[in-house]
Amino acid sequence: VQLQASGGGLVQPGGSLRLSCTASGNTLANEGVGWFRQAPGKEREEVSCITYDDDVTYYIDSVKGRFTISRDRTRNTVFLQMNSLKPEDTAVYYCTTEVLCMQIGLHSLGDSWGQGTLVTVSS
Repeated sequence: VQLQASGGGLVQPGGSLRLSCTASGNTLANEGVGWFRQAPGKEREEVSCITYDDDVTYYIDSVKGRFTISRDRTRNTVFLQMNSLKPEDTAVYYCTTEVLCMQIGLHSLGDSWGQGTLVTVSS
Protein backbone atom coordinates (compact mmCIF):
# COMPACT_ATOMS: atom_id res chain seq x y z
CA VAL A 1 0.00 0.00 0.00
CA GLN A 2 1.52 3.29 -1.10
CA LEU A 3 0.94 5.96 1.51
CA GLN A 4 1.40 9.70 1.52
CA ALA A 5 1.91 11.84 4.57
CA SER A 6 0.86 15.49 4.52
CA GLY A 7 0.14 18.39 6.82
CA GLY A 8 3.62 19.34 7.90
CA GLY A 9 4.92 22.86 8.10
CA LEU A 10 6.68 25.45 10.22
CA VAL A 11 5.25 26.02 13.68
CA GLN A 12 6.44 27.77 16.81
CA PRO A 13 7.23 25.84 19.96
CA GLY A 14 4.00 25.06 21.78
CA GLY A 15 2.03 25.06 18.57
CA SER A 16 0.02 22.30 16.90
CA LEU A 17 -0.14 20.48 13.61
CA ARG A 18 -2.28 17.65 12.30
CA LEU A 19 -0.65 15.21 9.94
CA SER A 20 -2.68 13.09 7.54
CA CYS A 21 -1.84 9.72 6.06
CA THR A 22 -3.73 8.67 2.96
CA ALA A 23 -3.52 5.73 0.59
CA SER A 24 -3.59 6.04 -3.17
CA GLY A 25 -5.98 3.56 -4.70
CA ASN A 26 -6.17 1.40 -1.59
CA THR A 27 -8.14 1.28 1.61
CA LEU A 28 -6.62 1.66 5.04
CA ALA A 29 -9.69 0.13 6.65
CA ASN A 30 -8.01 -3.18 7.48
CA GLU A 31 -4.49 -1.94 8.00
CA GLY A 32 -2.46 -1.07 11.03
CA VAL A 33 -0.70 2.23 10.47
CA GLY A 34 2.44 3.57 12.03
CA TRP A 35 4.04 6.99 12.11
CA PHE A 36 7.81 7.32 12.06
CA ARG A 37 10.08 10.33 11.89
CA GLN A 38 13.61 11.12 10.88
CA ALA A 39 15.37 14.18 12.20
CA PRO A 40 18.34 15.70 10.38
CA GLY A 41 21.44 13.61 10.94
CA LYS A 42 19.58 10.98 12.92
CA GLU A 43 18.13 7.56 12.24
CA ARG A 44 14.44 7.05 11.65
CA GLU A 45 12.49 6.39 14.85
CA GLU A 46 9.03 5.15 15.64
CA VAL A 47 6.49 7.65 16.91
CA SER A 48 3.02 6.13 17.13
CA CYS A 49 0.76 3.47 15.69
CA ILE A 50 -2.82 2.26 15.57
CA THR A 51 -3.98 -1.29 14.97
CA TYR A 52 -6.25 -2.28 12.09
CA ASP A 53 -9.29 -2.35 14.38
CA ASP A 54 -8.36 0.85 16.25
CA ASP A 55 -8.33 -1.08 19.50
CA VAL A 56 -4.70 -0.41 20.28
CA THR A 57 -2.62 2.73 20.01
CA TYR A 58 0.99 3.19 20.96
CA TYR A 59 3.19 6.25 21.53
CA ILE A 60 6.83 6.65 22.31
CA ASP A 61 7.44 8.22 25.70
CA SER A 62 8.60 11.55 24.31
CA VAL A 63 5.25 12.25 22.62
CA LYS A 64 2.82 10.74 25.13
CA GLY A 65 0.22 13.25 26.22
CA ARG A 66 1.05 15.52 23.29
CA PHE A 67 0.34 13.44 20.18
CA THR A 68 -2.86 11.57 19.33
CA ILE A 69 -3.30 9.06 16.53
CA SER A 70 -6.76 8.46 15.09
CA ARG A 71 -8.51 7.10 12.04
CA ASP A 72 -11.39 8.42 9.95
CA ARG A 73 -12.70 5.46 7.98
CA THR A 74 -15.06 7.59 5.92
CA ARG A 75 -12.07 9.55 4.64
CA ASN A 76 -9.70 6.59 4.47
CA THR A 77 -7.23 8.64 6.47
CA VAL A 78 -5.14 8.22 9.60
CA PHE A 79 -4.27 11.38 11.51
CA LEU A 80 -1.53 12.33 13.91
CA GLN A 81 -2.56 15.32 15.99
CA MET A 82 0.52 16.95 17.43
CA ASN A 83 0.13 19.47 20.23
CA SER A 84 2.64 21.30 22.43
CA LEU A 85 5.27 20.83 19.77
CA LYS A 86 8.92 21.10 20.73
CA PRO A 87 12.01 21.85 18.64
CA GLU A 88 13.07 18.23 19.10
CA ASP A 89 9.95 17.15 17.20
CA THR A 90 11.48 18.63 14.05
CA ALA A 91 11.76 15.85 11.49
CA VAL A 92 10.35 14.38 8.32
CA TYR A 93 7.34 12.31 9.30
CA TYR A 94 6.36 9.16 7.43
CA CYS A 95 3.43 6.80 7.67
CA THR A 96 3.39 3.16 6.70
CA THR A 97 1.23 0.06 6.91
CA GLU A 98 4.28 -2.18 7.13
CA VAL A 99 4.21 -2.23 10.89
CA LEU A 100 3.68 -4.44 13.89
CA CYS A 101 1.67 -2.34 16.33
CA MET A 102 1.31 -3.44 19.93
CA GLN A 103 0.54 -1.81 23.25
CA ILE A 104 4.18 -2.21 24.23
CA GLY A 105 5.82 -1.11 21.04
CA LEU A 106 5.90 -0.45 17.35
CA HIS A 107 8.16 -2.14 14.84
CA SER A 108 8.74 -1.49 11.18
CA LEU A 109 8.32 -4.58 8.99
CA GLY A 110 9.41 -3.07 5.71
CA ASP A 111 11.57 -0.51 4.00
CA SER A 112 9.09 1.30 1.77
CA TRP A 113 8.44 4.74 3.16
CA GLY A 114 6.72 6.78 0.50
CA GLN A 115 6.64 10.54 0.65
CA GLY A 116 7.06 12.10 4.07
CA THR A 117 6.07 15.51 5.34
CA LEU A 118 8.47 17.96 7.00
CA VAL A 119 7.64 19.33 10.42
CA THR A 120 9.78 22.20 11.63
CA VAL A 121 9.34 23.54 15.15
CA SER A 122 11.20 26.77 15.57
CA SER A 123 10.76 30.29 16.83
